[in-house]
Amino acid sequence: MVSAKEPAIAMSSGLSIALLHCLCLATCLTGPPGQNKKEEKLWPENFTSILNSLLDGYDNRLRPGFGGPVTEVKTDIYVTSFGPVSDVEMEYTMDVFFRQTWVDKRLKYDGPIEILRLNNLMVSKVWTPDTFFRNGKKSVAHNMTAPNKLFRIMRNGTILYTMRLTISAECPMRLVDFPMDGHACPLKFGSYAYPKSEMIYTWTKGPEKSVEVPEESSSLVQYDLLGHTVSTETIKSITGEYIVMTVYFHLRRKMGYFMIQTYIPCIMTVILSQVSFWINKESVPARTVFGITTVLTMTTLSISARHSLPKVSYATAMDWFIAVCFAFVFSALIEFAAVNYFTNIQMEKAKRKTVKSLLEFPVAPVQSKRSTEETLTSTDANSNVRKRTNATVQSEADGGSRIDTRHSSIQPPSVAQGSSDITPRSLSASSPNPFTRINASETLSSARATPPAPPSTPILTGFVSQHATAGSPSIQHLLGSRLEQIQTTTPNTSGASAKPSAVTSPAPPASHSGTSKIDKYARILFPVTFGAFNMVYWVVYLSKDTMEKSESLM
Repeated sequence: MVSAKEPAIAMSSGLSIALLHCLCLATCLTGPPGQNKKEEKLWPENFTSILNSLLDGYDNRLRPGFGGPVTEVKTDIYVTSFGPVSDVEMEYTMDVFFRQTWVDKRLKYDGPIEILRLNNLMVSKVWTPDTFFRNGKKSVAHNMTAPNKLFRIMRNGTILYTMRLTISAECPMRLVDFPMDGHACPLKFGSYAYPKSEMIYTWTKGPEKSVEVPEESSSLVQYDLLGHTVSTETIKSITGEYIVMTVYFHLRRKMGYFMIQTYIPCIMTVILSQVSFWINKESVPARTVFGITTVLTMTTLSISARHSLPKVSYATAMDWFIAVCFAFVFSALIEFAAVNYFTNIQMEKAKRKTVKSLLEFPVAPVQSKRSTEETLTSTDANSNVRKRTNATVQSEADGGSRIDTRHSSIQPPSVAQGSSDITPRSLSASSPNPFTRINASETLSSARATPPAPPSTPILTGFVSQHATAGSPSIQHLLGSRLEQIQTTTPNTSGASAKPSAVTSPAPPASHSGTSKIDKYARILFPVTFGAFNMVYWVVYLSKDTMEKSESLM
């Protein structure tokens, strides 16, 4: 009996012990409310003790793993603002969050929290990478209202260090294709003192996602931000080999500003210079103003276009365009100079030809009183009548031409000299009148038998026409119908008897007014050539891949 009851007693005691343990465990897990509040008050004290223990014996002058493995620093960049880009200074500015992550086993801890979130005061007490920007001109760490730095320590010793920076970096630009150019502006950073045998850099999220540039972060006016690429390279120097991380920001220039400010004004100026080809060549002031004004306008446009560019030693695409436009404008001015020059040459030749033809006209000699009297005593009746008639006509014409000397355009000097002393009255008084009734029939028949004056003696014809219009009865009576024939062959230039012409000049030279042949050719050649140039220019540059990568900088 006793032996049968002992196993039952042992089993019951075991169950009671198990229940007791369960109750104790439940009591420990729940605990009273006052005890939880007491443990919460101990958290700050535990945190301080953790930090003190981490910094106890910590030397921030030595990198993690000093004398051992290479320290790996992982980086990524978040761009908050990109721009502006300066062409003159060849630099760009951006505002970024620059993050670095590395592992420092000396900062491992065993505590109730996973991450210790600390402020910037802890940064100066631990080791941080000596990262610098190789192509940076000026970098600023923001300190308002406090230094914009983030520092976190994970339980396994991983450290996250973030800074807010404004970086002005150099962007080498090859402006051969300006303003149809594109550039890849680099951002290069690496360690200043540690070679790759001690510290290396890698991308935190890989090459594609480690650099973030939101669309709203771009504040560019003259450029479009097309994207970015990353790369890693090794640079050698006398102090060792260094790992350099590079981010290329791809930019393409916008054409709107330069089309409005430079290209369209240049094209309009060239067209304006070619308008002068349609102006009469005699309008010298107008065409001169066109040429000089357009040349000065092109000079002003060229100077203003260069203000927004650095002083490079090579010609840009815009420089070539402005140079060709300037050549067209200057050629238009030279074209007018050539037209004016050849027109003056033609006019000089015409004047010389006219003067030469005037000098070749034969002039009838003017006889004096003495020669007239000797001629009147000639025994030949027919020659007497002819000579006396010519002398009488010439003397009367000389008397009339002396009165109207100012109205006469051309008068030979021999006529002017001989007309001062011979008048119709003096000639009739000093010489016997051959036109008496006895000799009237003989005189009339001789006059009618006289052949008409040749065309090469216009002075005699003019004189006879003058006396006929003046109403000389003796000449009309003698010459009769022959006078009408002489008058019909003489051009009446004045149209009135009040202003007779003493000399019949030859036909005036052909007028040189109108359009020059050079202008006719220029009207076609200049626009066609300028249009062909524009077509070639825009096709070449717009179809060309102008995106270039920046060269590596030390």
